[in-house]
Amino acid sequence: MTPMDFLQLVRGPLFDIALTIFIFGVLLRLFEIIILDRKRDLSEARGGEFIAGSKTIFRRFKPDREKLQHSPVPTILGYIFHLGFFICLLFFIPHIELIHSALGVSWPGLPNFLVDVVALITMGALVGLFLYRLTNPLLRFLSSFQDYFLLVVVFLTLATGYIAFHHIIEPYPLALGLHLLSVELLLVIFPFTKLMHTFTVFLGRYYNGAMAGRRGVQS
Repeated sequence: MTPMDFLQLVRGPLFDIALTIFIFGVLLRLFEIIILDRKRDLSEARGGEFIAGSKTIFRRFKPDREKLQHSPVPTILGYIFHLGFFICLLFFIPHIELIHSALGVSWPGLPNFLVDVVALITMGALVGLFLYRLTNPLLRFLSSFQDYFLLVVVFLTLATGYIAFHHIIEPYPLALGLHLLSVELLLVIFPFTKLMHTFTVFLGRYYNGAMAGRRGVQS
């Protein structure tokens, strides 16, 4: 198989399969969560649910002061990773052009050199999180294979993208194919791992805030 054959394979049938698994997997997981049989709260409502739930979604983006004091390293690295990955995914001009060609929507991107810096910082944060799990006794005890595996897969997605863009590996079709393959692996495992919290975190925050608002307290 030539590098071009490999690229055509991963950008064609393999990408279609990965995207299908991702979409149906996410919809299935969300459906399972939404139809969970929760006991109806028969107590008298002391406040509104919608506003309280919506506020909780955005309020919890702010770093928790107590968490920062007791676990500053993983907390800071976690914020750097999430923000950096978001920037690389949605504000890298080639990604925006790909989204525009597929969905017909676009937005301004960031200069390539700036995304480069963000990508390197994000990869550094991922390495830091990996090492912290290995060296912190409590976190190492609580960590599963999935925790380490997800860090590696996300790191590979960023690293192969950086390598492909800078033509560090030649020929270019091979480098681009490796990046797409890592993205497809991420799509396939996404609905069935802790990565799903990308969606469920908003549902969970809203539910907790809404229940607290109903009781007249702040979540």
